Amino acid sequence: MTAYRATLIPGDGIGPEIMRATLAVLEATGVEFDWDEELAGEAALNEVGTPLPDATIESIRHTQLVLKGPLTTPVGGGFRSVNVALRREFDMYANVRPARTIIPGRYEDVDIVLVRENTEGLYVGFETTIPIAGDPKAVAQSIAIVTRYGCERVIRYAFEYAVRNKRKRVTIAHKANILKAVSGLFLEVGRAISSEYEGRVEVDDVIIDACAMKLVLDPSQFDVIVTTNMFGDILSDEIAGLVGGLGLAPGANVGDSAALFEAVHGSAPDIAGKKIANPTALILAAALMLEHVGEPDAACRIKSALQRTIRDDRIRTADLQGSATTMEFADAVIRRLS
Repeated sequence: MTAYRATLIPGDGIGPEIMRATLAVLEATGVEFDWDEELAGEAALNEVGTPLPDATIESIRHTQLVLKGPLTTPVGGGFRSVNVALRREFDMYANVRPARTIIPGRYEDVDIVLVRENTEGLYVGFETTIPIAGDPKAVAQSIAIVTRYGCERVIRYAFEYAVRNKRKRVTIAHKANILKAVSGLFLEVGRAISSEYEGRVEVDDVIIDACAMKLVLDPSQFDVIVTTNMFGDILSDEIAGLVGGLGLAPGANVGDSAALFEAVHGSAPDIAGKKIANPTALILAAALMLEHVGEPDAACRIKSALQRTIRDDRIRTADLQGSATTMEFADAVIRRLS
C-alpha cells in the first residue's frame, strides 16, 4: 500500500496530546501516511519567531493534505488567525462541518452538514476606523465582499457533496431581506444552481435568524446547509452545540489545491499536559481526511468504533463526565477497530 503524503501540524495547548491519540487510531486502520511535521501558531512563534513559517506553507503546497491540531489565536491583539491565513493562502473556499449525535440527549437524531463559504464576506479584513471630534475610533467600519464566483463554487460544492453522500436536501441560509446586495447575490446564485440538481436533491432557503431558531426547535428538519462566511461561523458552532459541543465536532477546509482537516475547538491551555483532553473532534477530522483521500471504509470503521466506545462502553474523558485519559480513550477506540 502506498502511503499518503500529508502535513502534520500538532498545534498548541492540548494539540500535541490529542494528535498523538489520533495518530494511534489512524495507524490502527492500516491506512499509511507519510507525515511531514511542521509548526504553526504559538508553538511556531516561540520556536522560529513567526506563527506561520515558510516551511509550513511549502510543506502544504507539496502535500496538499493537512491534519491540524487546534491553534491559539490571541484575543484583541497579537498575530492574526493562522487558520484564516491558511484558508486564504490555499484558497480553501469550503468549510465543511458535520455534526452527528453520538451521546443521546435532548436531540436524538441530529445529522447535519454545514458548508460555509470560507474566504469572502466580512472576513476579508477590509476594516477601518474613522476619527471624529478628537475620538480616533468614533466610527468603525467593516466591508463584506461577496462575489458571484465565490458563491457559485461553494454552493455547487454543497450540492455535489449532497449527491455524493446521498443527502436529500440542501438549505440555503441567507439574509437577503436586509442585506440585499451581498446576501441577495448568494441567494440568487443558490437558486440558479439548485435548478441543475432538480430531481436529485431537494432545496429550500431560509432567513438566517429563522434558521437558527429552527435548529434549536427541531434540527431533524435540516440535512445540508450552505451559507456565507459569518453566518456559517455562527451556525456551525450552534450545530455543534446540538450534539454536545465543539469537542465532538470535526472540521474540513477544502479547496482545489489543498485540503485541511482539524479539530475546531480551542487549544485549552488550562488543561494542556494533564492528559485528560478529549481527542474525539480530531479523530473525527482524521476520518474526514480518510474519506477525502478515498478510504471511506477506514473512515466508517473509525466513526463506528468511536461511537460504540462512547455509547456502549461508556469510556469517556472528563468533559463527557468520564475518567479516561486521552490515550485510554484512544486505546478503547483502537480495541473497537480491531
